[in-house]
Amino acid sequence: MSIYRARWVLPIAAPPIEDGFVEVVEGRIVAVGRWLPDTGRRADTTDLGEAAVLPGLVNAHTHLELSWMAGLVPPKPSMDEWIRALLDVRRAGPPGGPGDVAKTALTAMVAMRESGTVLVGDISNTLVTPGLLAASGLRGVVFHELMGFSGIDPERVVREALARIDEHRTLPLELAIVAHAPYSVAPDLIAEIARAERTAPLAIHLGESAEEVEFVATGRGPMRRMLEQLGVWSDEWPVPGCDPAEYVDRLGYLQPGTLVVHGVHLTPPALERIRQRGAALVTCPRSNRWVGAGPPPLAAFYRAGVPVAIGTDSLASVPSLDMFEELAEARRVAPGVRASAFLDSATRAGAAALRMGGEYGTIEPGKRAALIAVAVPAGTDDVEEYLVGGDVQATQDVRVIRPR
Repeated sequence: MSIYRARWVLPIAAPPIEDGFVEVVEGRIVAVGRWLPDTGRRADTTDLGEAAVLPGLVNAHTHLELSWMAGLVPPKPSMDEWIRALLDVRRAGPPGGPGDVAKTALTAMVAMRESGTVLVGDISNTLVTPGLLAASGLRGVVFHELMGFSGIDPERVVREALARIDEHRTLPLELAIVAHAPYSVAPDLIAEIARAERTAPLAIHLGESAEEVEFVATGRGPMRRMLEQLGVWSDEWPVPGCDPAEYVDRLGYLQPGTLVVHGVHLTPPALERIRQRGAALVTCPRSNRWVGAGPPPLAAFYRAGVPVAIGTDSLASVPSLDMFEELAEARRVAPGVRASAFLDSATRAGAAALRMGGEYGTIEPGKRAALIAVAVPAGTDDVEEYLVGGDVQATQDVRVIRPR
């Protein structure tokens, strides 16, 4: 039995507790509350001093297998230009050879854990990451992402993908097959993926850019030209003539729990559709700026009543996978959103989005003691605002609590 005392404890499920404690037995939280004179007599006590204890963070969307691209894909003014640059880098391959993919992914995982992340929603095209994730101590979901805009057999593609993820079922992770985006996956493949059995949620990049919205509505624009140049365009593609959310909804993909990633250019009616279907949004504001998509309408997300989780996206489009830096960007983009809402998104809502809310995301009796402690300056009154305000240095201020 261990007790951790700190100037602040943030249960997330309840308001912050000043001079609080968390009691842990065999890796599970058994009590949380305000420190009393006799609290420390019950067990081995660690006084963390001027710190805030909170649940480990949830990075609900990243691409760890792209970690080797760090610094190789510069920011662009539009999404299609950024995709072209990424494809050029991908064709050239890792500078240090194929082994760099796994090496840099593992390095990124270690850095994520040391900066306070405990759960990950990882997108993988190659499935190089599941074993690495399990070895790193991180937990979460690996989304095996499929692409294919024309000339494919959807049933065969899905059947073969399911066989690939079955090879990793013994790992302490959840796995699912998912579609990449409306402009990269044929409608019959999107529908086939939506019908597949799963224990983890669906996910899709949706409404990320103005170019994507134009393509789905009209079948024209930069995304169409890019597909033509790549040699994958099909004149038989039926132009949806609607917004991206309605399009994937027609195909059965917008289900309860579906993770709609980015959503930068989704309209209020599209957000209402997502809410009605019981789906969730995952916002990645630093990446949106990098790829030319623009800032996400975070205040509108929260006003719409849609569950909002937070991710970093990949090192191809952000300088780090540090969730505190992502929170600081969210605060910059949406100064009117409550700090508590951002912290909820980075913990409880993220864990719920990955269907792991019963074990992670809040400090409550019965849950895993996946906790972090963040150094807080003495005299801090609004600890929630401090944590999202951009002053937290993950390499210096964040400590992962590993109960004895």
